[in-house]
Amino acid sequence: MRGVLPGKPRATPQAVCTTQWRQTRLVLYIAGNALVISDQPNHLVQTVYHDDVRLLDALAIDKDTAKIAVLGQSNIYIYKPYGLEEASLRWSLQFSFTTESTTPLLRTLSWGPSEELLVGSSELELYQTFDGSDVIWRRQLSSPVHVALLSPDGSLISSIAPHDRLVKIWRRLSSGDGNIQFNYSYLSHPSVVTALQWKDKQEEGHDGNNILCTICADGKARIWASVDPHGLQVLQVWAEIDLLSSIQPRQFNGNARLNDRYVCFLNGRDFKKVVEGVLASGEQSPVLEHLVEVAQSAPDVCAVLDRLGNLCAWGLKNIGTKATGPSDIFNMIYVENVNVLPFEDDLTTNAPFQLCAFCDTSPKPHIAIIRHSFDGTIAWLEGDVIDVLDPSRQVPRFRAKALWTGHEGSIEKINRTNKGRAIVSRTGENESLVWRQSEEQDGIALSRCSSLITEDRIYRTRILGGGDYVANLHSGFVSIWDATKFKSEKVASCKFEIDGKPLCLIILPSSDVSLATRYLATITSSLTGIVWKVRLPQLEGVNGFSHHPSDTIEQFCTFNLGAQSHLVYVLPVDPAGSVQTVTGFLDTFAQDVALSYSNKGVITTWAAKVDPALKKVDWLATATVHTGIENPSLASGSSTRKVAFVDSTRNGLSVWDTSNAQLEYEKRYIAEEAIQDLDWTSTPDDQSILAVGFPHKVVILAQIRYDYLDQRPSWAPIRELNIRESTPHPIGDSTWLGSGSLVIGAGNQLFVYDKFITAHDESAKELAISTRDDATVDLFDIVSLLNGPLPIFHPQLLSQCILAGKLSLVQKVIVNLSRQMKYYTEGDALDSSLSITLEECFEEQEPASLSNSRVLKAIDEEDEPDTVTEDLALTLNENITKKSIPHLSNQEQSHLVDLIECVATAEKHRRSMDENATRFLLFFRRYMLRRTQRRNIDFGITWREIAWAFHSSSQDILTDQVSRHFQGKMLWEQAKESGIFMWMTDITALRAQFEIVARNEYTKTFEKDPIDCSLYYLALKKKNVLIGLWKMATWHREQSATQRLLSNNFSEARWKTAAMKNAYALMGKRRFKYAAAFFLLAGNIQDAVNICANQMQDIQLAIAIARAYDGDEGAVLHELLEEKVLPLAAFEGNRWMASWAFWMLGRRDMAVRSLITPVYTLLDSPGTPSQEARSYLATDPALVVLYRQLREKTLQALIGASKVSPRAEWEFVMQIARLYDRMGCDVLALDLVRNWDFLKLPPPHQKTPKPLADPRKMLRRRSSLVVTDLPSPGSPKAMKTPTFKPPPQKVFEEPTANSLLDSFGF
Repeated sequence: MRGVLPGKPRATPQAVCTTQWRQTRLVLYIAGNALVISDQPNHLVQTVYHDDVRLLDALAIDKDTAKIAVLGQSNIYIYKPYGLEEASLRWSLQFSFTTESTTPLLRTLSWGPSEELLVGSSELELYQTFDGSDVIWRRQLSSPVHVALLSPDGSLISSIAPHDRLVKIWRRLSSGDGNIQFNYSYLSHPSVVTALQWKDKQEEGHDGNNILCTICADGKARIWASVDPHGLQVLQVWAEIDLLSSIQPRQFNGNARLNDRYVCFLNGRDFKKVVEGVLASGEQSPVLEHLVEVAQSAPDVCAVLDRLGNLCAWGLKNIGTKATGPSDIFNMIYVENVNVLPFEDDLTTNAPFQLCAFCDTSPKPHIAIIRHSFDGTIAWLEGDVIDVLDPSRQVPRFRAKALWTGHEGSIEKINRTNKGRAIVSRTGENESLVWRQSEEQDGIALSRCSSLITEDRIYRTRILGGGDYVANLHSGFVSIWDATKFKSEKVASCKFEIDGKPLCLIILPSSDVSLATRYLATITSSLTGIVWKVRLPQLEGVNGFSHHPSDTIEQFCTFNLGAQSHLVYVLPVDPAGSVQTVTGFLDTFAQDVALSYSNKGVITTWAAKVDPALKKVDWLATATVHTGIENPSLASGSSTRKVAFVDSTRNGLSVWDTSNAQLEYEKRYIAEEAIQDLDWTSTPDDQSILAVGFPHKVVILAQIRYDYLDQRPSWAPIRELNIRESTPHPIGDSTWLGSGSLVIGAGNQLFVYDKFITAHDESAKELAISTRDDATVDLFDIVSLLNGPLPIFHPQLLSQCILAGKLSLVQKVIVNLSRQMKYYTEGDALDSSLSITLEECFEEQEPASLSNSRVLKAIDEEDEPDTVTEDLALTLNENITKKSIPHLSNQEQSHLVDLIECVATAEKHRRSMDENATRFLLFFRRYMLRRTQRRNIDFGITWREIAWAFHSSSQDILTDQVSRHFQGKMLWEQAKESGIFMWMTDITALRAQFEIVARNEYTKTFEKDPIDCSLYYLALKKKNVLIGLWKMATWHREQSATQRLLSNNFSEARWKTAAMKNAYALMGKRRFKYAAAFFLLAGNIQDAVNICANQMQDIQLAIAIARAYDGDEGAVLHELLEEKVLPLAAFEGNRWMASWAFWMLGRRDMAVRSLITPVYTLLDSPGTPSQEARSYLATDPALVVLYRQLREKTLQALIGASKVSPRAEWEFVMQIARLYDRMGCDVLALDLVRNWDFLKLPPPHQKTPKPLADPRKMLRRRSSLVVTDLPSPGSPKAMKTPTFKPPPQKVFEEPTANSLLDSFGF
């Protein structure tokens, strides 16, 4: 955690206290109704809220037991520590009680020995707090006390009234149960006593006197001790220290404030320990010898400070002795430039200070001062002993480790400037605080600049002028506040009237050259709005003098964005990414300024352009995204064109890219984790980061590269910040600072988390971020590492190169990597490009094999293969598995090993395979290898690989390779994994392979059950083979009945009916596969296919049966493709499946168009696609490769491509280029836009262009391989476009009563 701002401390004498308890330094204070406990400057141990009181007044901690007493109005709360042994120190409420005092306002608390608690107001009450609040003594006072303190041994009480010069000393006369008596005497002072303090008790077993220190307005500190036990007074003056004469400034400027003196005491034992610690550390200093000599007698130190930075330290030895020697009180040291108090030039506040000092040796010897200013701040200052006490040192003597301040009420909203250098936090009581980000990494994270309090309800806030001014939107007017002063002042306001409810306050970008001019806009629920012109004051030098121009705000114009049905909200986008230059043009490249969304889930982003000359603002809807999420509860957009959306349950989060109108990420959290806040930021190179706020934690999500091969999420949790251990109050709001720190507001506290992540963070481990155990990693560096260009040897880039047809480039990369890995050792630098130039990446790939070619080498270079042979792959993989490669995680190195092995396998068969067959074989091998390594995950071939094999002319080789992979024993599940019956185009070969599967299904078990293969043999219409198998199944209890049934003639209606009855009965027993076989036996191919597609949810099996039974021209297959496959492809957004289905139907024009256009837009009755169809995964970059290939394959496909408008094709190509860029494959994005050829279409001005006699003229590169396949008018292939109906629900229909088993043994 970078820092914490626990809230505004109360301006009361006992608002802060500190003690050392069991090696732990505890600093406590009260802020509003909260008790704040800290053990380090930037670490909160605990925050305890008291909802039954509005403000707390005092607190005290028992130095022996660490019990805490908190006072609020007339209520007292006692807290007891626990968990110290488990290293989880916390406090729990032991009990609370209400005092019997008649005074409504209590003033002071003090702990004594044996857990006695003194409560002071208009009377003194002494409580015993072992197990409850037992009053053991009470005394009415003539005037209320200001401070009342118990002595360390509990025998004395010192008390003073406000503005009193008499300190009353109460002496305990008896201590019996129920009979405690005190008498009192007075310690007279010449002037008002401003402070008093008992000296801490001596070491255990040391019989020391009670010693009291008082500070008087006459400028003297007095030490009181029991010098004469037989005297009339209990305590006598042991010594006096003249505070004014201790520090005599060299110059006097007449400011009376500079005569103020401030005193703090250091315990002698602690001072001796830190001096010994400095000596042990070996630090050298001229003053060290003097300090060691002084510290030998462990004197208490009285430090006197003034506002000029002077410090005089007095040593006090042998306090309480009857005779004061000349060496018992001595001036220890005098130093200047002590930066503890505000200096002479910073006297902006008249608030008094309280100082509390202590010494500590952890983590190194230092002196710390807690400065409590009654203007609402607490500063924790630390300085090295030598830096503080060496007069010759010129370095800053103290460093501010923490500055605690903030609100008294709960924070509701936090706003930031565009650059994130200033923020404003706001409470429900209309109190706002302006904060500035510190530039120092070591110092205070945020410093308070100004406070703004108004009686008018604030609805929206924006920061202007880098934090110097604040704009507030109220009911009926907008106000401008000057925040350059400690207390903000209203400088301008403007009333307005408008229809609808104002929803937001937006700062509009403007090309106005005047830096002092800003434009503010509000948009209402009716999408109307007002724009105001704000002129901010600016320092301007004129003839050596500075002046402030007047502050003005005036209504600039009104506007109307048009009607949007079911509008829910309009909000400004979060400023993220690099600052864009305002060009003055209003187009889709303009910066988004606002976001609107409807209850139907429609997101619209808006850009605006201010025209000062015409006094108007033009608006443009830059993007519209249909998310399909109804009644959203929350949304947030960023200027990097990302939108986070939360559904109505507040548990579902989705992230959308508005540039491509696509879904990037979906996550559903548990019901107890309701999302309540979303905040955007980005790295300097515009990689987006999202903070998702829950009631007690914030999850930080970072975008990562797209992955179309493994289909991993494109966003990942990178850090989780949980504040439940620090405060029980839920989070109110959060925002990002420009430095990458996250500010979280919870209750009246602000938590500032820096951007550094430790190696022990669970999210860093899950993302396989390699760091040293003790190292921290910059959040921006991690996100940049997870995004941006990939090294050329990265497995994702190599895989995409293979899909793009750049196999020779992949081979060159692997060969170069092999050469460099021979001499590579861990820790060496590895060139991310492997010395391969961009020109080599853009070279046209030769379709012929490179197996016989050689690259010319130098004479002295070792002869190496220039292609990936199996030997080279084996050697390289051995090196990769033994060494850690830069820029690759362990998992990515494993993927690289798999890919190299696959490339070597494909290279061996490359001379006999075309490019599509190579693509299929590479990824088939890759999937199978990874499935072997991870058996618990079901990897399978996707429709992308099926499409490559389907359009390959080397299917016989692919069939042989797939069969060999499964050792010739391919079962249906394995056939489904390979998709073999989807991509085989030769029906004869398909049926032969289907029969092999049938035979393997029969022999897969030891018993050889004919039921396992019945469906396959009946689909092949080989009932006689099945009868023969049943004859051999003598062990089967259904053998005789089944044999009798199969021996009948199923062309007769009687036996068809019998087979149908058995099929329905088997469906009732949920034996769907066997039921489909009986439907085939009855000749009912339609019902058999429906069972496979619906009940079994196996669309591949349904297609395979239809193709094996009727061939590719069968009506059942066509109906299945039209009614099941295409609607499923449209619903899922699977363009590969749709293109394959259209090609099977003979609609090759539609097959090409479906690759470039969302499938649901091509069907006659478009339905509502699923979220999967809206995902970025629905637009695979490899689609552009198949699109370019197919449009040049046949005339019908070429005509289909011509129906795609040039604008749509251009947007598709640019979208693919952006996807390549998001994947880290920038070189492929550049290659795509560099080498893409658009069709030469007729001029668009022709109203009814004539069809081209030869469509091949549209190609810029003429090819003689374009197949003429245009259907004749009225042919079966000139069919209508299928309709899109969403897939039916997966509901099983029970068979009717007539569907009973007959007498055939079932």
